[in-house]
Amino acid sequence: MKNLESRRARYLQDALPIRLGGLAANLSRIASFSKHAGSQPVVADIFLESRWFIEWTALELEILQAAELVELQINLALWDFESRQSWNDESWRSALANQSMQWSQRVLDISGLLKAA
Repeated sequence: MKNLESRRARYLQDALPIRLGGLAANLSRIASFSKHAGSQPVVADIFLESRWFIEWTALELEILQAAELVELQINLALWDFESRQSWNDESWRSALANQSMQWSQRVLDISGLLKAA
């Protein structure tokens, strides 16, 4: 990711719920892009960006929520690693899409953005 420090500074300007909403959106993008075999490079970038988003956000959460995000961060690293071998396997990508959508919903729940609507 280019210019990581400026990305971090920009990301941290938003309120915590908005940042979590951005992470949830990234997870939803992973699900969407996983439907297309040619989108592996884009998904790899989203994996990395999402791991940074968690790194920059988890300390501001309650401990149990932070632990969930750390679990997600580990999953993102594993998905990234597995994608290098399994990306062309449509069933693997489908499972990735399902898991990332579940995580997207969970992060959205943690954000509280849906409660405010």
